[in-house]
Amino acid sequence: MIFHVVAAVSELESKTQLRIELEGEEILLCRDGDEYFAVSYYCSHEALALEGGSIVNRCITCPYHGAEFNLTTGEALSSPAFAPIKTFPVKVEDDLIAIAIGTK
Repeated sequence: MIFHVVAAVSELESKTQLRIELEGEEILLCRDGDEYFAVSYYCSHEALALEGGSIVNRCITCPYHGAEFNLTTGEALSSPAFAPIKTFPVKVEDDLIAIAIGTK
């Protein structure tokens, strides 16, 4: 698995998000406290952006229809979404955040 540096830790404050485009994937990089998560940028319910949704206890809530997703597993936790969203491995070293795409 190849990790790609996408941001510096200093670019994200607690409970904020950053849109990333990497190898054709649109990804939402999220921070919850000292943890970082990378998930699909779009909700599985209506393909609307998750960016701007609230982040609480490793979950993100879609700002449009209220669907909740586990940031670790991508699992849909509440309707109207039933399908999971993609998640991507994240690695933090020093001040750099890296995301892995695929299995290359």
